[in-house]
Amino acid sequence: KFPVMGVRWRSSLTLGEKEQVNGSSAAAAGGGDNKREDGGNKEVVASYWGIKGEEVKKEDGTPWKWNCFRPWETYQADLTIDLKKHHVPTTFLDKLAYWTVKSLRFPTDVFFQRRYGCRAMMLETVAAVPGMVGGMLLHCKSLRRFEHSGGWIKTLLDEAENERMHLMTFMEVSQPRWYERALVFTVQGVFFNAYFLAYLASPKLAHRVVGYLEEEAIHSYTEFLKELDKGTIENVPAPAIAIDYWRLPADSTLRDVVMVVRADEAHHRDVN
Repeated sequence: KFPVMGVRWRSSLTLGEKEQVNGSSAAAAGGGDNKREDGGNKEVVASYWGIKGEEVKKEDGTPWKWNCFRPWETYQADLTIDLKKHHVPTTFLDKLAYWTVKSLRFPTDVFFQRRYGCRAMMLETVAAVPGMVGGMLLHCKSLRRFEHSGGWIKTLLDEAENERMHLMTFMEVSQPRWYERALVFTVQGVFFNAYFLAYLASPKLAHRVVGYLEEEAIHSYTEFLKELDKGTIENVPAPAIAIDYWRLPADSTLRDVVMVVRADEAHHRDVN
C-alpha cells in the first residue's frame, strides 16, 4: 500500500498479503512452489514497483514492446505546418530572449560543426527541460491558488515528453562520445537552474526563450536534411522506436524521422 523505493513496509501489509509475500519469497529462494508439473521453473516477474504491468498490444494484436510510451501516446506529425514563421522581437523581453538564444548558438556551432546527429542529441537533452520546469511551476501555482491551469500544465508536460522521445530516437542513430555525455550533465544542470529562475522572474520571458530556441531547432534540422540529401550523412533506416511513435511506414528512413521531428519543433515554437 505504501511503496518506498519499490518495497512496501511489512507492517502495512494485511495478514493475507503477508502470507503471499512469504510464499513468493520461498519460491524465489528455490523452494518447491516454483516448480511446475513439467519439471520447469516458473518465471518470476518483477517490475520497478513490484507490480506486474498490464499487457499492451498493438492494433494488429502483436505485443507492444516499448515501456517508455504507450500506443495511445503515438500520433502522426503535421508536416504541413509553417516552418518559416518568426516572432519579430519588439519589446525589451523579446529582444533579451532573442539575443540570448542567438548567443547560445555560437558555441554550439563551434563544438558540433556538422555532426548533426550528436547535435540533435544535445539539443533534445536541453529542449526537454523547459516544458517540465514550466509544467512543474504551474502545477505548484495551481495548488497554491486553488485554481485550474486552463490545460497548460498538461500541454507543457506533453511538450517535455515529446522532446524526450526525440532524444530516445536519436540515441539509436548517434552514439555520443564520453565527453559529449559529460557535456550533457553540465549544460543540463546550468540550463535547468537558469530557466527555473527565469520562469519565476518572468514566465513570458521564459516562453519567449523557448520559442526562439525552437526556431533555431527548425534551422538545425533543416541543415540536417540538406546533409542527408547531399549524401554527407547516410540515410539509414528509421529506428523502430520512431516508426511506432510517429506511426511511420515500415520502410521509413532517417530523413523521414528528421522531417517529423522538425514539424514537432515548429508546433512547440507556436505554443510558446
